[in-house]
Amino acid sequence: MVYYFNKGGFLMWPLLGLLIIGLVIAIVKLWTLLRSKINSKKFLKDILEAIKKEGPQKAIDLCEHTRGPVSAIFHAGLSRLDKGLEYVERSMENEAAIQMGILEKGMIWLSTIISIAPMLGFLGTVQGMIVAFDQIARSNDIVPSEVAGGISIALLTTFFGLAIAIPMQFFYNWFVSIIDGIVVDMEDSANQLIENLIDMGILKHAEK
Repeated sequence: MVYYFNKGGFLMWPLLGLLIIGLVIAIVKLWTLLRSKINSKKFLKDILEAIKKEGPQKAIDLCEHTRGPVSAIFHAGLSRLDKGLEYVERSMENEAAIQMGILEKGMIWLSTIISIAPMLGFLGTVQGMIVAFDQIARSNDIVPSEVAGGISIALLTTFFGLAIAIPMQFFYNWFVSIIDGIVVDMEDSANQLIENLIDMGILKHAEK
């Protein structure tokens, strides 16, 4: 592999850089997303039990000691119970927007790598063909041994560019599916919390 890397020319270095950056982003993103997922149904049940037994403050304390966007949204809503339904919904919506930004953080860079890696590979293809045709022009004849180096550069950079983009695309799609699942979970859990608080008589419309 080192032999082919050296043979691919100087564009192999930026491709290697993209690969390293992409892997770091993918690993960090996977770790972050996996930590963001919790059993929201069990968490909602624990929150409601805490409210029934010890009041809203106990539920707020439970949110503060639980990781993930669902917990953050619950915390935002429970902290505004005294303000009424409209304030609670607005606070939860604002927190949901913040959590969405956190979940999507780094995705744009992964998408950029997916786009740039094949383009660098194709740039290497053009470079290799230029070298090959330049050698043909200088020798005024097609000598396979002379043009093979340029064609090799063309093929190697294209291969490595695609080899980087394809797994990065897989990670990107996987992360998008995880984020979509978390977002649906956030929305469903928030709605269920509000409905239960209304049924319990804790949450009411603000008086005008």
